[in-house]
Amino acid sequence: MTGQISGRPPILYPLFADIETLPGVGPKLARLFAQMGITRPRDLLFTLPQSGIVRQLRDTVQGADLPGHVTVRVRVGAHKPSRTKTGAYRITVEDAKVAFQLVYFRAQGDYLAKLLPFGQERVVSGRVELFDGIAQMVHPDFVQRPDEASEIPAFEPVYPATHGLGQRVIAKAVAAAMIRAVDLPEWIDPEQKRRAGWPDWAAAMALAHAPKGPDDIMATAPARARLAYDELMAHQLTLALARSQLRRAKGRATLGNGHLRAQVLAALPYAPTGAQTRAVAEIAADMAAPVRMNRLLQGDVGAGKTLVAFMALLIAVEAGGQGVMMAPTEILARQHLEGLRPLAATAGVTLDILTGRDKSHDRAAKLAALADGRLQILVGTHAVFQKDVAFHDLRLAIVDEQHRFGVRQRLELGQKGAGADVLVMTATPIPRSLALAQYGDMDVSVLDEKPPGRQPIRTALVPTDRLDEVVERLRAAVARGQRAYWVCPLVEESEVMDLTAAEDRFQRLRATLGDGIVGLVHGQMPPTDKDAAMADFVAGRTQVLVATTVIEVGVNVPEATIMVIERAEIFGLAQLHQLRGRVGRGTGASTCLLLYQSPLGEAAARRLTTLRDTEDGFRISEVDLEMRGAGDLIGTAQSGLPRFRIADLERQAALMAVAQSDARKLLADDPNLVTPRGQAARMLLWLMEQDQAIRLIQVG
Repeated sequence: MTGQISGRPPILYPLFADIETLPGVGPKLARLFAQMGITRPRDLLFTLPQSGIVRQLRDTVQGADLPGHVTVRVRVGAHKPSRTKTGAYRITVEDAKVAFQLVYFRAQGDYLAKLLPFGQERVVSGRVELFDGIAQMVHPDFVQRPDEASEIPAFEPVYPATHGLGQRVIAKAVAAAMIRAVDLPEWIDPEQKRRAGWPDWAAAMALAHAPKGPDDIMATAPARARLAYDELMAHQLTLALARSQLRRAKGRATLGNGHLRAQVLAALPYAPTGAQTRAVAEIAADMAAPVRMNRLLQGDVGAGKTLVAFMALLIAVEAGGQGVMMAPTEILARQHLEGLRPLAATAGVTLDILTGRDKSHDRAAKLAALADGRLQILVGTHAVFQKDVAFHDLRLAIVDEQHRFGVRQRLELGQKGAGADVLVMTATPIPRSLALAQYGDMDVSVLDEKPPGRQPIRTALVPTDRLDEVVERLRAAVARGQRAYWVCPLVEESEVMDLTAAEDRFQRLRATLGDGIVGLVHGQMPPTDKDAAMADFVAGRTQVLVATTVIEVGVNVPEATIMVIERAEIFGLAQLHQLRGRVGRGTGASTCLLLYQSPLGEAAARRLTTLRDTEDGFRISEVDLEMRGAGDLIGTAQSGLPRFRIADLERQAALMAVAQSDARKLLADDPNLVTPRGQAARMLLWLMEQDQAIRLIQVG
């Protein structure tokens, strides 16, 4: 009865009933299905075959691709029972060309004598392997009389399974669930459906569960593509509804006159890239509109996000308002402050930082300046969320490194100002399909060009047995005045052991390079010590900084030209790319050495060679996605990525883009989903359990 209470359409009740309502499914089977996340007939329908077995009849096992499945007509020969209860029972059979063996274990002789009578013909189908040069079929899947051979499917779908659940049992349960898959009203745009050649929903389900051959299992098969699209469409409709809800929330038109931006641009020693200019124009247009901006600024390492962010903050100040820029850590917030200071001085705007470490007297003064509008741009950590932080007129909130902030915090930040625009920045290039899945409610600006004067970074792979050689080269570089990072490995996900590794490397390098040359920074240090170690390195008082991955994001020391990453093979690809991006930020030629322990596994070798061969973060992120899958790439726990049962984010990026534009168009034409197609779209949302979206329509 839950369907009625929650408003689910009655036509869907049978699909959402308990799985034990299916004939043949009792408590024991229900428990096994539950291990696969299948508790209702609907879940069975959305569990599609993952592969299939070709069982077309052939004349002989001779010439078959072995080991493999073979279906063949045979004459039954001699039975040779086992001497022991558990041994092999062998039956010699002969096809059109050769003799081979059927083998059974723990066999009952009288049963097999009836199933395979001596001298008679049978059609057998199963997996055949060569054993001591003789072909053997162990426990055939099918043994039929020739007149019943049509009961053997030419192509048998194979479902994902769990121990104790056989394929026949799953297929039988699916067949029972299919009876409940009735025709539903069509939610897909008729033109889109016709162009793609997609079947209706119920027909697509039937075809997907009854593939005729290997092509029907492919993601590109019309039935499968349609069902994947349905999942993506439901997800994109949910995001689009959230987005339109946000847009209905009152925004404010923030129009700058450009005078502050002109001052900064005139003072820059270089011209902004085309991508930077385009991103600033997109942000300015959003801010000028009376609806709230919700934009993602995605830029590769070193693509110049800081300048774009500052230009956006200046628009808020030009309009008489304030801007805030937030970072996930204090180190990063201070980096932003240092990066923005010279730009703020050029524009003549007031800028300050607020973190949890501010003394009460300083904090009170900053809060007063913020409340009366004297403080125009604030940089901070999540300390700016605290209740006593009030702005005079907050127009723009910028969040750096989005994946470290939840959606809830994004909204809290927006609530600090009546209708403040929100700009989210990430330095992690995300493949298009994932950007659409994770940030589908946002508009996206991409910085895909490097500012002029940036030198390529030479990347080399070096085995750890050449460590002494690397240290010697580092000594020579330090003597020439160069600065270097030395990143220590992540040890078994334990910060204590990371620390031991870092301190050990610090002591050894200090012994070799000399006192006062080497600094150390790690996550366990008190914040003041960490800041002091960073400040020494930035100022050049220390030339080598030994660090754990705390330096991964945002640290900006243009003079640093060497990056050594120890045990690089245990780092993820995106993380290696971020770490490498800490060098190559000035005009000097930079080097990144990936120290690895031999022998390298296949996956590790692919990660390291990809990094060596390209600096394009988007290309690197695509390889990372291929290798790790969508959930791991962002870390499913905090990614907000949906779990799709049919759609494949790695291989169906184009379908996701189509679903996004279709969802946005449908809501533009029919915001409350009241037309026949809108009502069908509601049905899709119920079917895909997007209850959150349905609540948004009801609120709207």
